[in-house]
Amino acid sequence: MAVITMRQMLEAGVHFGHQTRRWNPKMKRFIFGERNGIYIIDLEQTLGRVEKAYEYVRDLVAGGGIILFVGTKKQAQDPVRSYAEKCGMPFVNERWLGGMLTNFDTISKRVAKMLDYERMQASGEFEAMPKKEALLLTREMAKLQRNLGGLRGLGKKPDAVFVLDTKKEHIAVTEANKLGIPVVAVVDTNVDPELVQYPIPGNDDAIRANSLLARVIADAVEEGRFIAAKRDRATAPLVRSAEQEAEFAAQQAEARNEAARAQADREARLASVQTATDTPADDEPAVAEPAVGEIKGNSDSMVYHTPDSPYYERTQAEAWFATEDDAFAAGYRRWDAPQPDVAPAVEATPAANEAPAEAAAPAADEAPADDDVVEVPAEAPAADEAPADDDLVEVPAEAPAADEPSAEDEAAPAADADATPAADDTDTND
Repeated sequence: MAVITMRQMLEAGVHFGHQTRRWNPKMKRFIFGERNGIYIIDLEQTLGRVEKAYEYVRDLVAGGGIILFVGTKKQAQDPVRSYAEKCGMPFVNERWLGGMLTNFDTISKRVAKMLDYERMQASGEFEAMPKKEALLLTREMAKLQRNLGGLRGLGKKPDAVFVLDTKKEHIAVTEANKLGIPVVAVVDTNVDPELVQYPIPGNDDAIRANSLLARVIADAVEEGRFIAAKRDRATAPLVRSAEQEAEFAAQQAEARNEAARAQADREARLASVQTATDTPADDEPAVAEPAVGEIKGNSDSMVYHTPDSPYYERTQAEAWFATEDDAFAAGYRRWDAPQPDVAPAVEATPAANEAPAEAAAPAADEAPADDDVVEVPAEAPAADEAPADDDLVEVPAEAPAADEPSAEDEAAPAADADATPAADDTDTND
């Protein structure tokens, strides 16, 4: 008889994954397809993985092993607690405290403290204490029961860990891998299945899916206990024989070695990728030209920066060059090169409505207006000379310099252009 059916998984929604934009490429082999922006998990592979995990847990418990149920998010808290209590296994469903596996001795002391508080409360010792002291101890006991209540029967490190949502419980998975403890976990499309020894592809965000898969593991535990009980023993053995202990130790050592090899392979791959990106090629000198695309060019200042430039990191690259020759050919100069000499400024050409150079200029601190111009002689005439008609130009009507004639004398001459100044005017000027 099958451990679980395809219809049960479909009804529980085990096949639903995460959105296509939230996925881990390592889960590609477990994905059947995509629908409405959501990945669909291949339930045929899920069925095979469930049976494999079921057999492993059954054989582990039949040999006297202990499996720890872990699930602290809201969708997993109730299934983890109910099915772990049903099969008599320890569980963590409120909060995973760092070091629950790697610092197991300290956690065991806290569990013993919790059991001591419970004994004191049951014996009535709290009632004989001062109210404040009893209140503080009651609060501490409640906190320990909330975080460590599921570990009250755990006298040693578990032999395996069952996890719902490895992304949420990444600390538990890391500690288990560090100690070589096999991990059985439900892996959704957004997690790394290589961190788990017995992955079960499925939806870890639905309560029904979590309940279904947790029930399967609990059934495996109960079947393992039944197999152990049929070996002429009333209950599962609490103490193994020497042969069983040696066999079990060999199995655990093999599992730890496999986990260590997998971890070493991952670290080696990461190291090789890091070395390939950081170390120059063997045929290149120690100090080589920057790699292709490492020279930044700023089109505003027409300056290029090499990686040894102190402004390299904060420079906004608008152009990339493979070599400095390419940057120089494009018209850029090196960041530490002196700026080229600035060409002398070209004198501005006077506008059409401004007076020519030979015309009288206004005072130095005043700018002539473009539209206030009158006709005045180009040069101040001598006292005994009259201005000619063709010497008239347009100049600003601003106040003239002190040595120039007044505005009234610069007014346009009368219609008779060849009229000469009066004799008495000449005498007056003399």
